[in-house]
Amino acid sequence: MTATREQRPRRRYAARLPPEQRRAQLLDAAFAVLGRMELHELSMEAVAHEAGVGKPVLYTVFKTRAELVEALLERERERGLEQVADTLPKDLLGADPLAAALATVEAFVGVTLANPTRWRLILATPASAPDEYRAALRASRADVLERAESLVRVGISLLPQWSEMDAGLLASSTLTLAEMLGRLAVSEPDEYPRERLEAYVRSIFTLLTPTLTVSDSPARGASSR
Repeated sequence: MTATREQRPRRRYAARLPPEQRRAQLLDAAFAVLGRMELHELSMEAVAHEAGVGKPVLYTVFKTRAELVEALLERERERGLEQVADTLPKDLLGADPLAAALATVEAFVGVTLANPTRWRLILATPASAPDEYRAALRASRADVLERAESLVRVGISLLPQWSEMDAGLLASSTLTLAEMLGRLAVSEPDEYPRERLEAYVRSIFTLLTPTLTVSDSPARGASSR
């Protein structure tokens, strides 16, 4: 006996959303899926299921998987850049430059731990990531380095004993250290918990200035968006 119309399961339809809200919903779903798998494993089926929509809805917004991946990577790169900007000191006048640098590195480790999926995409760039994304990451890093060097120059001017320090090399090495710690934090969290990473950072800054104590470090307050 064939099922009557009333007995057949009703097909689920996604609630109507404005285009931008639907796009954001699907990107959020893709991001959630990436928290459980690698980028090359991401499928349109998994994203549609996570969002609670049919694949036709997904394909209406993103015509191909490549288009979805490109949009997601770009969004997370922009958000990551905003987070980095939030960790940088706004003004070093009247502050201890080394304590500010310590707080910046610690804050960066904090945002990577609060957003491990995002920062894996940035600091441990997947082999399957498109070349355009890699180029955008390089440009973003260059921008961050330029801003960091400007802050380092101000800091050096406030520390007469550091007057011979190369600002460019100091900014570059500090950024590289922060990236390394962030990469370890999101790639091997059990081996490198926050406490171990922060203790290492503090030991470095203590070597640079024996007068710097834990209480000198400004309170953490970086965005974890």
